[in-house]
Amino acid sequence: MHRWLLALPIVLLTGIVSAAEAKFEFKETSPTGLELDDGGRPVFVYNFGPVLKTGFPKTMARSSYISPVWSPDGTVLTDDFNKDHPHHRGIFWAWMEISVDGKKGDIWTVKGTFQDRFVAWKAKETSDSQAKLDVENGWFDGERKFVSEKVGVVVHPVDNDQRMLDFTLAFEAVDQPVTIIGTSEGNKGYGGFAMRFAPRDGGEKATVITTDKGSFKKDGILSPHPWAQVTGPFNGKPEGARIDDDPSNPGYPRNGWLLRHGFGLLNVSYPGLTPVTLEKGKPLVLKYKVTLLSGAAAKAEK
Repeated sequence: MHRWLLALPIVLLTGIVSAAEAKFEFKETSPTGLELDDGGRPVFVYNFGPVLKTGFPKTMARSSYISPVWSPDGTVLTDDFNKDHPHHRGIFWAWMEISVDGKKGDIWTVKGTFQDRFVAWKAKETSDSQAKLDVENGWFDGERKFVSEKVGVVVHPVDNDQRMLDFTLAFEAVDQPVTIIGTSEGNKGYGGFAMRFAPRDGGEKATVITTDKGSFKKDGILSPHPWAQVTGPFNGKPEGARIDDDPSNPGYPRNGWLLRHGFGLLNVSYPGLTPVTLEKGKPLVLKYKVTLLSGAAAKAEK
């Protein structure tokens, strides 16, 4: 036992033991990844350091995203470094068109000098009832940080084949105003909070996208919905996930979504084709709920 532990009061030592026995547990499983486990089973990996897969150029290295993500029954739901869209990366939040001081950059496709990078852990808290992860990141141009990004994730236990993850994201300009907007390419307007799914058995034809308007047969571009989900067979089992746009978010419930059956993508395309300016002292706060689904919950009509 460390000497400093011997000097602690018994009450404090009891607290340390209780934390160690908590159902949820954070552990660094690699030099770049923090894994959250629930009862010894993995929930997700938060990639705080730069990740690069063999066979991809160094320019594709990325950090500050969550993948893999496991369903309640332990099936991997997310994809990363897929050759069709190698920049897609599990659960992530990014924009293609970012402007500061007359310079434009792109964090969505991991191109150019703009990068989203880890700064500090703010909280790693666990108990039987939930886990809480708070992270401070920054948008950097080289060594200059021009946006402060705060990420909060609250993870709940599995209930009826479902697990809920509550996200709170806050973006604030460090000094000069920063403009973000969805991609102007083809007036698609995508960018913001997104989830890239692992391959489904049967691919596009076996992939079901459901929204508040029922089963969504076609792909969507800036399609307005308060929520959307992907379900299908993953490794022979019904799995999926749903994203809810929070009522407190600007634009709710008319924010457009990018919905893709083929490669499995959900994206709340905020702010779409209307630019938003980040200012110092006025953080943009965005909230989303991700519900991971297995078994009967992945089969149910929503």
